[in-house]
Amino acid sequence: MITINFQRVRVDDVSLGMAVFSLMSSVFDEPLCDHSPAYVEKRLRREDCWAIAAIEDRAPIGGLTAFTLPMTRSQLDELLIYDLAVLPTHQRRGTGRRLIQTVQGLAADAGIETSWVPVANEDSHALDFYRSMGGTPNPVTIFTFDRD
Repeated sequence: MITINFQRVRVDDVSLGMAVFSLMSSVFDEPLCDHSPAYVEKRLRREDCWAIAAIEDRAPIGGLTAFTLPMTRSQLDELLIYDLAVLPTHQRRGTGRRLIQTVQGLAADAGIETSWVPVANEDSHALDFYRSMGGTPNPVTIFTFDRD
């Protein structure tokens, strides 16, 4: 039986961080970004930047990124789950579910009880996945502003 390990990627494993970020770009069908070791190290140094890897046979098969958000309406932090990706060959096997459970467990250990994730309305696969995890959808529109 093959074992999948789930771990937070730390600054002492920049090569794993680079592999996870590249995997995510690939799964999202985005152009592969040339993440320099310095860039990845800078991200992993930040305690408010979370990268979780699903590792099988010493290679990442999935990843999740999240960010700690300090709240101003209370003296609490919340966790914004920003991206979750699993290689197509490993989807529908519980890997995404375990990535969410891992980050929520680590966040709880850090005193963070609430996590949330934005999902595009047209991404029915993601909507179904997060509902199956017990997530409650909240109607919201997110505006983006790009510099011209």
